[in-house]
Amino acid sequence: MKVIKIGGGCLKGESVVANILGLIAERGRGHIFVLSALYGITDKLMDGVWTSLKDEEQIPSIINEIRQEHLFLARVLMESEMDFNALKQEIDNHFITLERYYYGINFTREATPRMQDIITSYGERLSVILMARALESRGENAHFIMPQDAGIVTDGRFGDATANMQATSENLGKTVKPLMTHDKILFIPGFFGISAAGEVTTFGRGGSDYSAAVVAAALKVDILEIWKDTEGFMSADPAVVPRANLISVLSYEEASELAYAGASILHPRTVEPVRKSDINIAIKNTLDPDGPGSLITEKAVPVPGVIKSISHARDIAVLKVYASGVGLRQGILARIAGRISDAGINIKSVVTSQTCISFLFAGKDVDKAHNLIESMHPRLHRESEVLKDSALISVVGDGLHNHRGIAARCFTAVAQADVNIEMISFGPSRAALYFLVREDDLERTIISLHDHFV
Repeated sequence: MKVIKIGGGCLKGESVVANILGLIAERGRGHIFVLSALYGITDKLMDGVWTSLKDEEQIPSIINEIRQEHLFLARVLMESEMDFNALKQEIDNHFITLERYYYGINFTREATPRMQDIITSYGERLSVILMARALESRGENAHFIMPQDAGIVTDGRFGDATANMQATSENLGKTVKPLMTHDKILFIPGFFGISAAGEVTTFGRGGSDYSAAVVAAALKVDILEIWKDTEGFMSADPAVVPRANLISVLSYEEASELAYAGASILHPRTVEPVRKSDINIAIKNTLDPDGPGSLITEKAVPVPGVIKSISHARDIAVLKVYASGVGLRQGILARIAGRISDAGINIKSVVTSQTCISFLFAGKDVDKAHNLIESMHPRLHRESEVLKDSALISVVGDGLHNHRGIAARCFTAVAQADVNIEMISFGPSRAALYFLVREDDLERTIISLHDHFV
Protein backbone atom coordinates (compact mmCIF):
# COMPACT_ATOMS: atom_id res chain seq x y z
CA MET A 1 0.00 0.00 0.00
CA LYS A 2 1.19 3.51 -0.86
CA VAL A 3 0.40 6.96 0.43
CA ILE A 4 0.37 9.40 -2.46
CA LYS A 5 0.36 13.15 -1.92
CA ILE A 6 -0.96 15.50 -4.61
CA GLY A 7 -0.19 19.19 -4.20
CA GLY A 8 -2.10 22.29 -5.23
CA GLY A 9 0.22 22.85 -8.18
CA CYS A 10 -1.20 19.66 -9.70
CA LEU A 11 -4.79 20.75 -9.00
CA LYS A 12 -4.84 23.80 -11.23
CA GLY A 13 -7.28 24.14 -14.11
CA GLU A 14 -9.81 21.70 -15.51
CA SER A 15 -7.52 19.92 -18.01
CA VAL A 16 -4.76 19.35 -15.45
CA VAL A 17 -7.16 18.13 -12.75
CA ALA A 18 -8.91 15.87 -15.28
CA ASN A 19 -5.51 14.36 -16.13
CA ILE A 20 -4.79 13.82 -12.42
CA LEU A 21 -8.18 12.17 -11.98
CA GLY A 22 -7.35 9.80 -14.83
CA LEU A 23 -3.99 8.92 -13.26
CA ILE A 24 -5.65 8.20 -9.92
CA ALA A 25 -8.21 5.92 -11.58
CA GLU A 26 -5.43 4.14 -13.48
CA ARG A 27 -2.82 3.81 -10.71
CA GLY A 28 -4.55 4.56 -7.42
CA ARG A 29 -6.60 1.49 -6.50
CA GLY A 30 -5.63 0.13 -3.11
CA HIS A 31 -3.80 3.32 -2.14
CA ILE A 32 -4.37 6.40 0.03
CA PHE A 33 -4.23 9.92 -1.40
CA VAL A 34 -3.48 12.97 0.73
CA LEU A 35 -4.60 16.12 -1.09
CA SER A 36 -3.85 19.82 -0.92
CA ALA A 37 -6.49 22.42 -1.67
CA LEU A 38 -7.10 23.38 -5.29
CA TYR A 39 -4.49 25.81 -6.55
CA GLY A 40 -4.86 29.26 -4.96
CA ILE A 41 -7.81 28.36 -2.71
CA THR A 42 -5.92 28.59 0.59
CA ASP A 43 -4.84 32.14 -0.29
CA LYS A 44 -8.42 33.06 -1.17
CA LEU A 45 -9.71 31.63 2.10
CA MET A 46 -7.07 33.57 4.06
CA ASP A 47 -7.73 36.78 2.12
CA GLY A 48 -11.39 36.28 2.98
CA VAL A 49 -10.53 36.34 6.67
CA TRP A 50 -9.06 39.85 6.46
CA THR A 51 -11.73 41.10 4.06
CA SER A 52 -14.59 39.88 6.24
CA LEU A 53 -12.93 41.47 9.25
CA LYS A 54 -13.31 44.87 7.58
CA ASP A 55 -16.48 44.61 5.51
CA GLU A 56 -19.30 42.09 6.00
CA GLU A 57 -20.90 43.11 2.69
CA GLN A 58 -18.00 41.40 0.89
CA ILE A 59 -18.62 38.02 2.52
CA PRO A 60 -21.19 36.72 -0.04
CA SER A 61 -18.82 37.50 -2.91
CA ILE A 62 -15.92 35.73 -1.11
CA ILE A 63 -18.05 32.62 -0.67
CA ASN A 64 -19.44 32.76 -4.21
CA GLU A 65 -16.02 33.02 -5.87
CA ILE A 66 -14.63 29.96 -4.07
CA ARG A 67 -17.88 28.04 -4.49
CA GLN A 68 -18.10 28.71 -8.22
CA GLU A 69 -14.50 27.59 -8.75
CA HIS A 70 -15.26 24.20 -7.22
CA LEU A 71 -18.61 23.82 -8.98
CA PHE A 72 -17.13 24.74 -12.37
CA LEU A 73 -14.50 22.05 -11.95
CA ALA A 74 -17.09 19.56 -10.73
CA ARG A 75 -19.21 20.23 -13.83
CA VAL A 76 -16.21 19.34 -16.01
CA LEU A 77 -15.26 16.22 -14.04
CA MET A 78 -18.66 14.71 -13.24
CA GLU A 79 -20.24 12.47 -15.87
CA SER A 80 -23.74 12.42 -14.39
CA GLU A 81 -26.10 15.33 -13.78
CA MET A 82 -27.56 13.49 -10.80
CA ASP A 83 -24.07 13.03 -9.31
CA PHE A 84 -23.25 16.69 -9.92
CA ASN A 85 -26.40 17.86 -8.15
CA ALA A 86 -25.67 15.60 -5.17
CA LEU A 87 -22.14 16.98 -4.95
CA LYS A 88 -23.43 20.54 -5.26
CA GLN A 89 -25.72 20.02 -2.28
CA GLU A 90 -22.93 18.39 -0.28
CA ILE A 91 -20.40 21.17 -0.75
CA ASP A 92 -23.06 23.87 -0.34
CA ASN A 93 -23.53 22.65 3.23
CA HIS A 94 -19.84 23.32 3.83
CA PHE A 95 -20.09 26.79 2.31
CA ILE A 96 -23.02 27.62 4.61
CA THR A 97 -20.79 26.79 7.59
CA LEU A 98 -17.83 28.67 6.11
CA GLU A 99 -19.99 31.74 5.57
CA ARG A 100 -21.03 31.66 9.24
CA TYR A 101 -17.38 31.65 10.28
CA TYR A 102 -16.71 34.75 8.17
CA TYR A 103 -19.68 36.56 9.67
CA GLY A 104 -18.50 35.52 13.11
CA ILE A 105 -15.12 37.15 12.43
CA ASN A 106 -16.84 40.35 11.35
CA PHE A 107 -19.13 40.32 14.40
CA THR A 108 -16.34 39.71 16.95
CA ARG A 109 -13.86 41.96 15.10
CA GLU A 110 -11.20 39.34 15.78
CA ALA A 111 -9.46 36.83 13.50
CA THR A 112 -7.97 34.48 16.07
CA PRO A 113 -5.36 31.83 15.12
CA ARG A 114 -8.00 29.24 15.97
CA MET A 115 -10.47 30.73 13.49
CA GLN A 116 -7.79 31.13 10.80
CA ASP A 117 -6.96 27.42 11.06
CA ILE A 118 -10.61 26.38 10.86
CA ILE A 119 -11.26 28.50 7.77
CA THR A 120 -8.10 27.61 5.84
CA SER A 121 -8.74 23.89 6.42
CA TYR A 122 -11.78 24.12 4.13
CA GLY A 123 -9.59 24.12 1.02
CA GLU A 124 -8.44 20.56 1.68
CA ARG A 125 -11.88 19.44 2.86
CA LEU A 126 -13.50 20.58 -0.39
CA SER A 127 -10.68 19.15 -2.49
CA VAL A 128 -11.10 15.57 -1.25
CA ILE A 129 -14.89 15.72 -1.52
CA LEU A 130 -14.65 16.90 -5.12
CA MET A 131 -12.09 14.29 -6.21
CA ALA A 132 -13.74 11.36 -4.42
CA ARG A 133 -17.21 12.16 -5.77
CA ALA A 134 -15.85 12.69 -9.31
CA LEU A 135 -14.23 9.24 -9.23
CA GLU A 136 -17.39 7.71 -7.74
CA SER A 137 -19.36 9.11 -10.68
CA ARG A 138 -16.99 7.20 -12.97
CA GLY A 139 -17.65 3.94 -11.20
CA GLU A 140 -14.56 3.84 -8.97
CA ASN A 141 -14.64 2.65 -5.36
CA ALA A 142 -13.56 6.05 -4.00
CA HIS A 143 -14.14 7.48 -0.55
CA PHE A 144 -12.77 10.14 1.79
CA ILE A 145 -12.22 10.41 5.51
CA MET A 146 -11.64 13.65 7.40
CA PRO A 147 -8.72 14.01 9.85
CA GLN A 148 -11.08 14.25 12.83
CA ASP A 149 -12.68 10.95 11.84
CA ALA A 150 -9.38 9.29 10.97
CA GLY A 151 -7.81 10.43 14.23
CA ILE A 152 -4.85 12.54 13.08
CA VAL A 153 -3.93 14.03 16.45
CA THR A 154 -1.77 17.14 16.87
CA ASP A 155 -0.08 18.97 19.72
CA GLY A 156 -2.70 21.74 19.49
CA ARG A 157 -0.47 24.53 18.23
CA PHE A 158 -2.41 26.72 15.81
CA GLY A 159 -0.74 27.45 12.49
CA ASP A 160 2.32 25.27 13.16
CA ALA A 161 1.10 22.00 14.63
CA THR A 162 3.06 18.77 15.01
CA ALA A 163 1.45 15.35 14.84
CA ASN A 164 1.29 13.12 17.89
CA MET A 165 2.62 10.04 16.11
CA GLN A 166 1.79 7.51 18.79
CA ALA A 167 -1.86 8.55 19.07
CA THR A 168 -2.20 9.01 15.31
CA SER A 169 -0.70 5.58 14.57
CA GLU A 170 -3.08 3.89 17.00
CA ASN A 171 -6.08 5.75 15.57
CA LEU A 172 -5.30 5.18 11.88
CA GLY A 173 -4.76 1.50 12.57
CA LYS A 174 -8.37 1.35 13.74
CA THR A 175 -10.04 3.84 11.38
CA VAL A 176 -8.16 3.80 8.06
CA LYS A 177 -6.49 0.41 7.74
CA PRO A 178 -9.77 -1.57 7.90
CA LEU A 179 -11.20 0.58 5.09
CA MET A 180 -8.53 -0.39 2.58
CA THR A 181 -9.25 -3.06 -0.02
CA HIS A 182 -7.46 -3.91 -3.28
CA ASP A 183 -9.75 -1.61 -5.28
CA LYS A 184 -10.42 1.18 -2.73
CA ILE A 185 -9.19 4.72 -3.46
CA LEU A 186 -9.20 6.64 -0.20
CA PHE A 187 -8.69 10.40 0.13
CA ILE A 188 -7.57 12.24 3.26
CA PRO A 189 -7.24 16.04 3.43
CA GLY A 190 -3.73 17.26 4.06
CA PHE A 191 -2.65 20.39 5.94
CA PHE A 192 -4.50 19.89 9.23
CA GLY A 193 -5.24 17.59 12.11
CA ILE A 194 -7.21 17.72 15.35
CA SER A 195 -5.82 18.49 18.79
CA ALA A 196 -6.59 16.38 21.86
CA ALA A 197 -9.14 19.07 22.74
CA GLY A 198 -10.86 18.64 19.36
CA GLU A 199 -9.55 21.84 17.76
CA VAL A 200 -8.62 22.10 14.08
CA THR A 201 -4.88 22.85 13.92
CA THR A 202 -2.92 23.29 10.69
CA PHE A 203 0.64 22.19 9.97
CA GLY A 204 1.61 25.51 8.34
CA ARG A 205 1.75 26.53 4.70
CA GLY A 206 2.82 23.65 2.51
CA GLY A 207 2.02 21.28 5.35
CA SER A 208 0.17 18.73 3.21
CA ASP A 209 3.54 17.08 2.44
CA TYR A 210 4.02 16.67 6.18
CA SER A 211 0.44 15.33 6.54
CA ALA A 212 1.17 12.67 3.93
CA ALA A 213 4.37 11.67 5.74
CA VAL A 214 2.45 11.40 9.00
CA VAL A 215 -0.16 9.12 7.42
CA ALA A 216 2.55 7.04 5.69
CA ALA A 217 4.51 6.58 8.92
CA ALA A 218 1.42 5.88 11.00
CA LEU A 219 0.30 3.10 8.64
CA LYS A 220 3.85 1.86 7.90
CA VAL A 221 3.16 1.82 4.15
CA ASP A 222 5.59 0.58 1.51
CA ILE A 223 6.43 4.01 0.12
CA LEU A 224 5.36 7.66 0.16
CA GLU A 225 4.92 9.16 -3.30
CA ILE A 226 4.78 12.91 -3.88
CA TRP A 227 3.13 13.74 -7.20
CA LYS A 228 4.42 17.00 -8.67
CA ASP A 229 4.34 18.79 -12.01
CA THR A 230 8.16 18.64 -12.17
CA GLU A 231 10.69 15.82 -12.67
CA GLY A 232 12.04 15.78 -9.13
CA PHE A 233 15.01 17.27 -7.32
CA MET A 234 17.42 18.99 -9.68
CA SER A 235 21.08 19.95 -9.38
CA ALA A 236 19.92 23.60 -9.39
CA ASP A 237 16.80 25.58 -10.20
CA PRO A 238 16.34 25.11 -13.98
CA ALA A 239 15.03 28.68 -14.18
CA VAL A 240 18.52 29.81 -13.14
CA VAL A 241 20.60 26.99 -14.62
CA PRO A 242 18.82 25.60 -17.70
CA ARG A 243 21.29 22.71 -17.98
CA ALA A 244 20.53 21.49 -14.43
CA ASN A 245 20.11 17.72 -14.24
CA LEU A 246 17.82 15.39 -12.34
CA ILE A 247 19.07 13.88 -9.07
CA SER A 248 17.88 10.27 -9.10
CA VAL A 249 18.70 9.34 -5.48
CA LEU A 250 19.07 11.52 -2.37
CA SER A 251 19.43 10.78 1.32
CA TYR A 252 16.92 12.02 3.87
CA GLU A 253 19.56 14.50 5.03
CA GLU A 254 20.18 15.89 1.54
CA ALA A 255 16.47 16.25 0.79
CA SER A 256 15.85 18.03 4.10
CA GLU A 257 18.65 20.51 3.52
CA LEU A 258 17.54 21.25 -0.04
CA ALA A 259 13.94 21.73 1.07
CA TYR A 260 15.00 24.06 3.89
CA ALA A 261 17.13 26.16 1.56
CA GLY A 262 14.36 26.82 -0.92
CA ALA A 263 13.76 23.76 -3.13
CA SER A 264 9.96 23.76 -3.42
CA ILE A 265 9.81 20.06 -4.32
CA LEU A 266 9.27 19.06 -0.70
CA HIS A 267 8.19 20.69 2.55
CA PRO A 268 11.17 20.71 4.96
CA ARG A 269 9.29 18.74 7.65
CA THR A 270 8.24 15.87 5.36
CA VAL A 271 11.27 13.70 6.07
CA GLU A 272 10.81 13.88 9.83
CA PRO A 273 8.07 11.21 10.30
CA VAL A 274 9.09 8.75 7.54
CA ARG A 275 12.81 8.49 8.34
CA LYS A 276 11.96 7.01 11.75
CA SER A 277 10.01 4.26 9.98
CA ASP A 278 12.57 3.88 7.17
CA ILE A 279 9.98 4.65 4.48
CA ASN A 280 11.33 5.89 1.16
CA ILE A 281 9.92 8.96 -0.57
CA ALA A 282 9.49 8.96 -4.35
CA ILE A 283 8.98 12.20 -6.26
CA LYS A 284 6.93 11.48 -9.41
CA ASN A 285 6.07 13.76 -12.32
CA THR A 286 2.38 13.71 -13.22
CA LEU A 287 3.29 14.85 -16.74
CA ASP A 288 5.62 11.84 -17.09
CA PRO A 289 4.35 9.27 -14.57
CA ASP A 290 6.68 6.54 -15.82
CA GLY A 291 9.74 8.80 -15.67
CA PRO A 292 12.53 8.11 -13.15
CA GLY A 293 11.75 10.93 -10.70
CA SER A 294 13.78 11.24 -7.48
CA LEU A 295 14.02 8.67 -4.69
CA ILE A 296 14.77 9.74 -1.11
CA THR A 297 16.26 7.03 1.09
CA GLU A 298 18.17 6.54 4.33
CA LYS A 299 21.55 6.02 2.68
CA ALA A 300 23.26 8.51 0.42
CA VAL A 301 24.56 7.51 -3.01
CA PRO A 302 27.95 9.21 -3.55
CA VAL A 303 28.58 11.21 -6.71
CA PRO A 304 31.87 12.41 -8.20
CA GLY A 305 32.72 15.75 -6.66
CA VAL A 306 30.48 15.11 -3.60
CA ILE A 307 28.08 18.01 -4.32
CA LYS A 308 24.68 17.04 -5.74
CA SER A 309 22.76 20.27 -5.78
CA ILE A 310 22.84 24.01 -5.19
CA SER A 311 19.60 25.31 -3.69
CA HIS A 312 18.62 28.86 -2.81
CA ALA A 313 16.03 31.04 -1.08
CA ARG A 314 15.43 34.66 -2.00
CA ASP A 315 14.23 37.56 0.16
CA ILE A 316 16.28 36.70 3.24
CA ALA A 317 17.06 39.35 5.84
CA VAL A 318 19.57 39.37 8.71
CA LEU A 319 19.14 40.96 12.10
CA LYS A 320 22.53 41.55 13.72
CA VAL A 321 22.49 42.00 17.49
CA TYR A 322 25.78 43.32 18.89
CA ALA A 323 26.78 42.69 22.51
CA SER A 324 30.19 42.19 24.06
CA GLY A 325 31.06 38.71 25.30
CA VAL A 326 28.02 36.99 23.83
CA GLY A 327 29.58 33.59 24.37
CA LEU A 328 30.18 34.29 28.08
CA ARG A 329 26.80 35.81 28.96
CA GLN A 330 24.43 33.09 30.10
CA GLY A 331 20.95 33.12 28.62
CA ILE A 332 21.27 36.10 26.25
CA LEU A 333 20.59 34.04 23.12
CA ALA A 334 17.65 32.25 24.74
CA ARG A 335 16.05 35.49 25.94
CA ILE A 336 16.32 37.24 22.58
CA ALA A 337 15.20 34.21 20.57
CA GLY A 338 12.37 33.58 23.04
CA ARG A 339 11.08 37.12 22.67
CA ILE A 340 11.01 36.73 18.89
CA SER A 341 9.44 33.26 18.82
CA ASP A 342 6.80 34.25 21.39
CA ALA A 343 5.63 36.83 18.86
CA GLY A 344 5.06 34.06 16.30
CA ILE A 345 8.06 34.97 14.14
CA ASN A 346 10.07 32.14 12.62
CA ILE A 347 13.85 32.33 12.99
CA LYS A 348 15.39 30.54 10.00
CA SER A 349 18.87 30.25 11.46
CA VAL A 350 21.26 31.72 14.02
CA VAL A 351 24.98 32.36 13.67
CA THR A 352 26.94 33.64 16.67
CA SER A 353 30.35 35.09 17.45
CA GLN A 354 31.75 36.60 20.66
CA THR A 355 30.41 40.05 19.75
CA CYS A 356 27.37 39.45 17.52
CA ILE A 357 24.33 37.22 17.15
CA SER A 358 22.98 37.08 13.58
CA PHE A 359 19.39 35.96 13.10
CA LEU A 360 18.10 34.99 9.64
CA PHE A 361 14.48 35.77 8.77
CA ALA A 362 12.16 35.91 5.83
CA GLY A 363 12.25 39.47 4.55
CA LYS A 364 8.69 40.17 5.72
CA ASP A 365 9.52 39.31 9.34
CA VAL A 366 12.73 41.18 10.03
CA ASP A 367 11.36 44.64 10.86
CA LYS A 368 8.92 43.26 13.39
CA ALA A 369 11.71 41.21 14.99
CA HIS A 370 13.96 44.28 15.06
CA ASN A 371 11.31 46.36 16.83
CA LEU A 372 10.84 43.61 19.42
CA ILE A 373 14.56 43.52 20.18
CA GLU A 374 14.79 47.28 20.47
CA SER A 375 11.86 47.37 22.92
CA MET A 376 13.36 44.85 25.33
CA HIS A 377 13.98 46.01 28.91
CA PRO A 378 16.48 45.65 30.36
CA ARG A 379 18.46 46.14 27.19
CA LEU A 380 20.69 43.11 26.49
CA HIS A 381 22.65 44.49 23.54
CA ARG A 382 24.74 47.44 22.55
CA GLU A 383 23.26 48.03 19.10
CA SER A 384 21.49 46.22 16.28
CA GLU A 385 21.12 46.51 12.53
CA VAL A 386 19.11 44.97 9.71
CA LEU A 387 20.51 43.74 6.40
CA LYS A 388 17.88 43.19 3.72
CA ASP A 389 17.84 41.90 0.14
CA SER A 390 20.01 38.89 0.86
CA ALA A 391 19.74 35.37 -0.52
CA LEU A 392 20.57 32.06 1.13
CA ILE A 393 22.54 29.51 -0.89
CA SER A 394 22.95 25.88 0.13
CA VAL A 395 25.59 23.61 -1.37
CA VAL A 396 24.36 20.07 -0.65
CA GLY A 397 25.96 16.65 -0.73
CA ASP A 398 25.93 13.99 1.98
CA GLY A 399 29.38 13.60 3.54
CA LEU A 400 30.80 16.91 2.34
CA HIS A 401 32.05 17.57 5.88
CA ASN A 402 34.47 14.66 5.41
CA HIS A 403 35.98 16.02 2.20
CA ARG A 404 38.80 18.47 2.49
CA GLY A 405 38.70 21.66 0.51
CA ILE A 406 34.93 21.87 -0.18
CA ALA A 407 34.61 25.27 1.51
CA ALA A 408 37.73 26.55 -0.26
CA ARG A 409 36.36 25.42 -3.61
CA CYS A 410 33.08 27.22 -2.86
CA PHE A 411 34.95 30.42 -2.05
CA THR A 412 36.94 30.08 -5.28
CA ALA A 413 33.80 29.60 -7.39
CA VAL A 414 32.10 32.56 -5.74
CA ALA A 415 35.18 34.76 -6.13
CA GLN A 416 35.34 33.86 -9.82
CA ALA A 417 31.79 35.24 -10.11
CA ASP A 418 33.06 38.47 -8.50
CA VAL A 419 30.69 38.05 -5.56
CA ASN A 420 31.27 38.75 -1.86
CA ILE A 421 30.05 36.21 0.72
CA GLU A 422 28.30 37.98 3.58
CA MET A 423 27.94 35.09 6.04
CA ILE A 424 28.80 31.40 6.10
CA SER A 425 27.72 28.38 8.15
CA PHE A 426 29.66 25.12 7.77
CA GLY A 427 29.62 22.31 10.30
CA PRO A 428 26.12 21.98 11.83
CA SER A 429 24.99 19.75 8.93
CA ARG A 430 26.78 16.72 7.50
CA ALA A 431 25.24 17.44 4.12
CA ALA A 432 25.17 21.20 3.55
CA LEU A 433 27.22 24.36 3.53
CA TYR A 434 25.23 27.59 3.77
CA PHE A 435 26.16 31.14 2.94
CA LEU A 436 24.56 34.49 2.20
CA VAL A 437 25.08 36.76 -0.77
CA ARG A 438 23.32 39.89 -1.95
CA GLU A 439 20.17 39.01 -3.87
CA ASP A 440 21.45 40.87 -6.93
CA ASP A 441 24.43 38.48 -7.00
CA LEU A 442 22.40 35.30 -6.57
CA GLU A 443 22.06 34.00 -10.12
CA ARG A 444 25.67 34.39 -11.18
CA THR A 445 26.77 32.81 -7.89
CA ILE A 446 24.59 29.74 -8.48
CA ILE A 447 25.76 29.40 -12.08
CA SER A 448 29.41 29.59 -11.02
CA LEU A 449 28.93 27.02 -8.25
CA HIS A 450 27.03 24.68 -10.56
CA ASP A 451 29.72 24.92 -13.22
CA HIS A 452 32.42 24.27 -10.63
CA PHE A 453 30.85 21.29 -8.85
CA VAL A 454 28.18 19.71 -11.02
